[in-house]
Amino acid sequence: MPSCDHCGSHVSERFARVFADEYGRVFACPNCSANAGIAEVARQRTRNA
Repeated sequence: MPSCDHCGSHVSERFARVFADEYGRVFACPNCSANAGIAEVARQRTRNA
């Protein structure tokens, strides 16, 4: 299961596929990210899925 490298929270496979680096590391999740845009995009994609 992928997780946020910053806070350790679980992130979905879909989130990791979109926001992880080329090594699969997720540096910030919607819960801990200072970039509100990531959280908003994640919410929109969840609603549209």
